Amino acid sequence: MKRFLLTFAILLGCAVEASAVLKEKDLEQTLMILQAELEQYNNELIMRSTVRKARTKQMITQLFLTMKQADQNALMLYSQDQDNVFNMTYACQEATKQYRSFHKRQIPFTAFLERSERDRARYDSLVRRLEALPEIMTTKYGAQRRDSCLKLAKSIRSTLIENESQLKRNIRYYNQTEQRLSELNDYAQKRYSDIQRSIFINGGDSYPTLLSNIGRRWNSMVETVKKKYTINDNDNSQWSSRWIFGLFVAIAFYIIIAVVLNLLFFRFILPKRFKTEEFKEKQGAITMATTTITFAIIQGVLMNNASQNFLIMASNLLVEYAWLLGVILISLLLRVKGDQLGSAFRIYAPLIAVGFIVIGCRIILIPNELVNIALPPILLACTIWQWLVIRKHNQNIPKSDIFYTYISLTVSIASVVCSWVGYTLLAVQLITWWIMQLTCILTITCVSKYLAIYAKRKGYDKKPITQTWAYLFIEKVVMPVLSVYSVMFSVYWAAKVFNLSELCWRIFKYNFINMENLLVSILKLAMVITLWYVFRYIVKTVLALLKLHYEDSDPTTAASKEVMGKNVIQVFVWGIWLMISLSLLHISVGWLLAISGGLSTGIGFASKDIIENIYYGATLMTGRIKVGDWIEVDGRMGKVASISYTSTVVESIYGEVITFQNAQLFAKNYKNLTRNHNYVLTIVPFGVAYGSNLKQVTELVETAANQLDIEWMDKKKPVKCVVSEMGDSSVNFKLTVWAEAPKKSYVTSEVLKCVYDTLYQNNIEIPFPQHDVHIISEK
Repeated sequence: MKRFLLTFAILLGCAVEASAVLKEKDLEQTLMILQAELEQYNNELIMRSTVRKARTKQMITQLFLTMKQADQNALMLYSQDQDNVFNMTYACQEATKQYRSFHKRQIPFTAFLERSERDRARYDSLVRRLEALPEIMTTKYGAQRRDSCLKLAKSIRSTLIENESQLKRNIRYYNQTEQRLSELNDYAQKRYSDIQRSIFINGGDSYPTLLSNIGRRWNSMVETVKKKYTINDNDNSQWSSRWIFGLFVAIAFYIIIAVVLNLLFFRFILPKRFKTEEFKEKQGAITMATTTITFAIIQGVLMNNASQNFLIMASNLLVEYAWLLGVILISLLLRVKGDQLGSAFRIYAPLIAVGFIVIGCRIILIPNELVNIALPPILLACTIWQWLVIRKHNQNIPKSDIFYTYISLTVSIASVVCSWVGYTLLAVQLITWWIMQLTCILTITCVSKYLAIYAKRKGYDKKPITQTWAYLFIEKVVMPVLSVYSVMFSVYWAAKVFNLSELCWRIFKYNFINMENLLVSILKLAMVITLWYVFRYIVKTVLALLKLHYEDSDPTTAASKEVMGKNVIQVFVWGIWLMISLSLLHISVGWLLAISGGLSTGIGFASKDIIENIYYGATLMTGRIKVGDWIEVDGRMGKVASISYTSTVVESIYGEVITFQNAQLFAKNYKNLTRNHNYVLTIVPFGVAYGSNLKQVTELVETAANQLDIEWMDKKKPVKCVVSEMGDSSVNFKLTVWAEAPKKSYVTSEVLKCVYDTLYQNNIEIPFPQHDVHIISEK
């Protein structure tokens, strides 16, 4: 506020220090420098004196205006009947709003006063020191300087004393204003508590009880309504019925203007290329949506230029309602097909009608007596209306809207029950909350759907994280966080109907778990959940970037490094989230350490094997094996499918899936068959008959084998044929072939075929085992 800025400028001007002197050549030189500094500071004080007095006068005037407004709010608040909830809540809101606005710009008067007193004490000491300075200690020139400095110091001290007295007067006026606003705010808070109890705890007479005394109640209600809404020519109040009826006439006029403007726009201004078949099919709903937006803009302009309090309040509520209606209509336009629009609009029409009734009650500050009599049957009628449109139109709307309609029906039934048992204001709160919550849900659903369509059109599912990080942030963080806070926002807006927003905010911040080492509130839980979405996005984004880096640097080891990086990043990032969450919930780290210390010994023994597996898992992921390697364990060959910190999964060549604990894998002395070059040495044995030309056999077999076109053989290492032994029936050879590990059997088969064909074509005998049996007869 302006007065506080002026006060701050005055006090800051009073607090400006004079320049000081340091050690000079002698006393006369010091007095000369001090005189110059005091003259400069004294001239500045004299120049600012006139301006300071004018500003002080203006500040006091502002404080008096604030006190006058406080008195006006007090008269308005103290005169309200507790039964007129809308009137009472409005008056309480004005009182608390002024109190908060005053305290937001609170000035540190005490600090400025202490500073002023220190400065005055400093100049008191300076004056005493100059007065006590002996003439014998200075020359005639020095004595003149001393007298000049003394005169200036006294002048400055007098100015500071005057400023200090002004500051004390300002403090007195400020404290009086603060006390008055504080008393008013305390009274408003008590009334807020009464209203809260009447809504949620005490309630009122049930509707059957009210109907049993309908004669007396009706007469009282009629008398109250006549008294409140009868037009009186002598009534100059800004809240008179003349303004209320004029507002509704103006609303009808502005709606007509908005309709005409939109019809003219679509008829003469909108380009023909936009008038597609889909547009023509949805033109009625489009006109309704744009008309609502136009009406909201008109009301917003009026609200910004209005000076009448009733119009400001009413315009603000109408803009909010137009926003709710516009969001529902636009959501239906974007999500629903043309042939479903009529059914979809009828499904939401009961809620829209109830919302307008509630807003209307709030605008005209309807008395409680009329609310208690009129609202229960209205809610019952709207509930029946809701049930009828569900039965008739639910087959022609999207499934998501069907779900929302049943929730709407449930909320409507609950509100009817509340109103008929005497909790009419609670029923209003329920309906208002669900209207706002449904609006938020439809908005988020619509945006999420079109984000998915946009992502599909752009092909984001196939693009790297470097191109999709912004979209993913909106999808994975912004939209879920909006969903979380939409619940709080809808409750906050519902409370605003009775001007209980401040109370609602206190409930959000209230620690419903209040322990020495744990403080939990709704707001803190929402913040923890929000941070969870943020840190989840960070983890996924960093891991995606690491994956790209690993695949670019070394694709063969990318999978193993990705697993190791995933675990490290998750531990680090989620550790930060945990520490922040613990801080938000005020969970003592010492408390956690005490608990973890008691469990550490048992956990250490119980997790010995786990830690061992983690150690070996980290060792494996550093490069000993990688995903895709072929290894051999216990005579079984298989392909490494995945590696974690505790186990390694191997897909056997026979189709089996085997999981080895990492420590167990090391104990079995596994063989990595593809660690170096993906090829293993394969021995292909064969034999020829005794008497064959061994040199010829060697040359023929090597030549034929090396000419084989087998993709699984290593062409860089030629096949070699060596004599291995002279067996019982043949001279045995070994053919050494380098083959891909998983294709070893296929390579052996092809090489054996080649050897057989080569020997057969060159008439080289391939013997088979045979034994000579000699029969010895006994003589």
